[in-house]
Amino acid sequence: MIGEHVRLTPAGKGRLKGLCPFHKEKSPSFQVDTEQGYYYCFGCKAGGDIFSFVQRTENLSFGDAMRKLAEQAGIQVEAKYGEKSSRDLYDVNAFALEYFREHLPGVALEYLRRRGLTDETIAAFELGYAPDGWDGLLKRARTKGLSERQLLEAGLLIENPESGRVYDRFRGRVMFPIRDHLGRLVGYGGRVLDDTKPKYLNTPETEAFRKGELLYGLDKARTHLKGGSELVVVEGYMDVITMHQHGFTGAVASLGTALTAEHATLLERLGAQKLTLMFDQDEAGLKATLSGLDQVLGAKFRVRATSVPSGKDPADALLAGDIVGIRQALTSGLDEVHYRVQAAVEAHGLSTSEGKRRVLMQLLPRMQNLDPLDEGAEQMRTIACEQLGIKPEALMEWIASKAKRRQLTDTHLAGMSTHRTEEDRELALLRQLLVDPSLLAKLDGSTPWRNESVRKVMLAAQGAHSPDAILDVFRGQPEEQLLIRLMFEGRDAGTIGRANSQQYEQNVNAYAAAAVDDIQVSMSIDSMRAEVDLLKKQVMAAPPAEQLSMLKQIQELQRAIEAEKRARRSSA
Repeated sequence: MIGEHVRLTPAGKGRLKGLCPFHKEKSPSFQVDTEQGYYYCFGCKAGGDIFSFVQRTENLSFGDAMRKLAEQAGIQVEAKYGEKSSRDLYDVNAFALEYFREHLPGVALEYLRRRGLTDETIAAFELGYAPDGWDGLLKRARTKGLSERQLLEAGLLIENPESGRVYDRFRGRVMFPIRDHLGRLVGYGGRVLDDTKPKYLNTPETEAFRKGELLYGLDKARTHLKGGSELVVVEGYMDVITMHQHGFTGAVASLGTALTAEHATLLERLGAQKLTLMFDQDEAGLKATLSGLDQVLGAKFRVRATSVPSGKDPADALLAGDIVGIRQALTSGLDEVHYRVQAAVEAHGLSTSEGKRRVLMQLLPRMQNLDPLDEGAEQMRTIACEQLGIKPEALMEWIASKAKRRQLTDTHLAGMSTHRTEEDRELALLRQLLVDPSLLAKLDGSTPWRNESVRKVMLAAQGAHSPDAILDVFRGQPEEQLLIRLMFEGRDAGTIGRANSQQYEQNVNAYAAAAVDDIQVSMSIDSMRAEVDLLKKQVMAAPPAEQLSMLKQIQELQRAIEAEKRARRSSA
């Protein structure tokens, strides 16, 4: 059984060795003791018996792992009380499949052939048809000794809560049997042949059917993973089936949901490393792609996003003979990080502070993962700094500060900027007006201020005769610190009178003292960040025995950085 997942070679009497299936390694540290029946990895310390191995590699419970091994050995396992429900559901679904397959000839088969499917493909994916009528499946079930309760539990019947009447859930629909990654028949998807709504209808949640954990076609596509090839996630059942028919056997589809953490866990255990999301180019397709780029997926796999150049979905493109277009899409596209950034920039733009703010907030969930092994998060932070003109250390400070995230002001954005912008010039103008408020009369009042803080101050400064009069308006407000800083930076002994200087000298001195402390803390943080960056570059090339120690050093440095920042915030 282990040999199906690991290529084993002799390693001494009663021992076999190979590359560990639970972590990446170049030299074999995984060993199997054939006499004792145990495995152990000297790299990641994973170990156990054949049952735990099947549990980990197949993502199964102990009971399911035991049944799988028993079936392979030809042994019948008697289920304990409470363990029979899922097995019953598989059997009931198998009964329904026979009924649906029997009714395929006719309008449903003609429809599938018009969609370009061959008889071999239709048979391989076990497609069927639920005929019109309220109780065809129910009547057949009664002749086979199946109860209404069994069909209700499998989601094949619907019960009217008022009348208590039960009837077939699927009627007048092409039926797509849905199997889990082990090939067990857990439920169905049904598609109408006309414009009736809903177009698609799935089995409801049952003990066996949990759509957030299922990927249509994974039972066939999982063999594709053994060669290290990528899975292609498409939108619908027909996309999966048509792609498989044309040789793209890594295609799967989620069941109307975004890819989930449960999907990620399952795919990781099956050995997936690369995912390509191929959705339509319309707004719904963009939304599906962004939803599919779950944070967990981005951290676990190399993920790319693409679409068919013709704008069609994969099934229609292949029906039109555009195999080249599909191949082109699969070899192009953007990786997860660049796709997220591009989508955010196209949606909000970078020409205004509001646009930049929205871009940062949209990218924040993916950027805030500080795991040193999540290269995608670090790459996104780098690209965001380049695209938005932001200082890396300022971005990291903003990500770490929950308070700033809640209130990302124009002033914060200006402070994070690496280059002078129009908003910087607005701040420079405000600095001069604080030196001499009478200069405000030189403005015609029609300037469309980009910086919200500048706009507020300009309104408050109307008729003011001194900087202190402007400052009084913003006592205790977020703008107060900005105004004091600008006063400090713009103070010139030749233009500021002695009286005015004395009025806000105390505030200025307090700001200066805080600025010195702030700079010292920033220098300490920058030094530790440089050390973290160096360790991150070294950790991937280090031997496994040294990696754990280096990761601990990184974590300790990150905790120290957070402690310095908390100390600075508490003293502010």
